[in-house]
Amino acid sequence: MKKNLIILLLISIVSFISIKSASAQTAYDPVRHCYIDESTDECIPNTILSALPFLRIVPDARGAALGDAGIAISADPSAMHFNAAKLAMSEKEFELSTTYTPWLKNLGLNDIYLAYLSGYNKFDKIQAIGYSIRYFSLGELEYRNNTGDITGTGNPAEFEVALSYARKLSNRFSAGLTGKFVYSNLAVGQRVDGIAIESAKSFAIDISLFHKTKFNLGGYKTKLNTGLTISNIGSPITYTKSTDKDFLPQNLGLGTSLDMQFDDYNSISFILDFNKLLLPTPVLQKDSSGTLRYIKFDGSPINAALHSFTDAEGGLTEELREISTSVGVEYWYDKQFAIRAGYFYEHPLKGDRQFLTLGLGLNYNVYGMSISYLVPTNNTRNPLDGTLRFSFSMDFTKEKFKE
Repeated sequence: MKKNLIILLLISIVSFISIKSASAQTAYDPVRHCYIDESTDECIPNTILSALPFLRIVPDARGAALGDAGIAISADPSAMHFNAAKLAMSEKEFELSTTYTPWLKNLGLNDIYLAYLSGYNKFDKIQAIGYSIRYFSLGELEYRNNTGDITGTGNPAEFEVALSYARKLSNRFSAGLTGKFVYSNLAVGQRVDGIAIESAKSFAIDISLFHKTKFNLGGYKTKLNTGLTISNIGSPITYTKSTDKDFLPQNLGLGTSLDMQFDDYNSISFILDFNKLLLPTPVLQKDSSGTLRYIKFDGSPINAALHSFTDAEGGLTEELREISTSVGVEYWYDKQFAIRAGYFYEHPLKGDRQFLTLGLGLNYNVYGMSISYLVPTNNTRNPLDGTLRFSFSMDFTKEKFKE
């Protein structure tokens, strides 16, 4: 039954109905900056949606333990997801990391998961390449139509292959460029309303910047890192031959990290990230029959990104609601044992994800392991409720690249 529910959800996704009817009498309230359900006088959530949301899932246990923050933390193989420009600043030569994330574990499903393999190589003190593979399996499922009849079985899955180049532009500043190919197969061979469902493919790029500076704060050695990323800028996709396509989860991220070294054994980092989807805000309008519908933005990915800063009907107030916030703290003892905690906040009308995260890290010789755990702080269910996530890494460094 649980898998059948997921299949019904998948069929809804792959049909990609771009214009959706509003089920209630609705009006916009300029005071509360939201659409109002006039039958209840409550705000209607107006979450920004995209295709291939798996591209925005934090794939590693370290970042997951820091409230999904990681744009400006120290470089590791998972920088491929957060900010590839950090790789040029790494003191290590060659690292690999792998992460396994169970998905919907609380529903008793064991074959739905996210797997992530990433790594990087530094050629010299100023340049590095990074690479990663992200694979999201939805398990073995039965497909059913709207009447509940079985129409077939399948193993829907999505994946991303990415390659990055990062280079120092100065001792303090670096930049990175990532190219990626993404593929999604949710219901190939099935039909929705007589329309054949196909696989979706796209190419995208990430642009990333990273800056670090060192100084003394209260007598302690301190580093202030800042990072900026623009990710998943690419061609829209469709699961049919329709010219009506959906945008990738284009995102603007800004992060900072304050790292303090108290002595040879103890250090702590305070991390803060902001993220905003570079996609237009859904707008409700009446069609010729008087029915309220969500109207989809018609334009290029670049136009959509530019439009996303000024299009919200609620003005600046609503635009700020579309920014999610991640805060985290990471304590290291002797660079071998780490304790991590974080918090993620998303506005109730823009997704309503709110949760605490906890985690541990352990380094021994050339091996490393990270664990994270998520605890929701509101009534919104999370696919990772009560789930342990594990990352394992190996350091093959033979030469250190210290300044």
